[in-house]
Amino acid sequence: MERSRMEAFSDGVLAIIITIMVLNLKVPAGNSFADILSALPQIGMYAISFAYVGAYWNNHHHTLHTLRFVNGWIMWANLLFLFACQRWQWSYIHSCSCYG
Repeated sequence: MERSRMEAFSDGVLAIIITIMVLNLKVPAGNSFADILSALPQIGMYAISFAYVGAYWNNHHHTLHTLRFVNGWIMWANLLFLFACQRWQWSYIHSCSCYG
């Protein structure tokens, strides 16, 4: 398997993770400044989670460029990494549900 295929798959999974995170954001109920302020904890959690996923993607990108070849062990390690990123996204969604 070529490294570029694994990199493209990983980029797709991480893009889906970020998309699912943004779909969880709720639009404030009203147009007042107080309504927007009430959404700040959720927006802050999204921003922090986005930064984490972005850092994971950046490090993953640089790590993959150091590989000379891809074998089964590397593919399984990559899937484990993507699973861990997905769990991070789940914890973000769960914490957002606490804010309504």
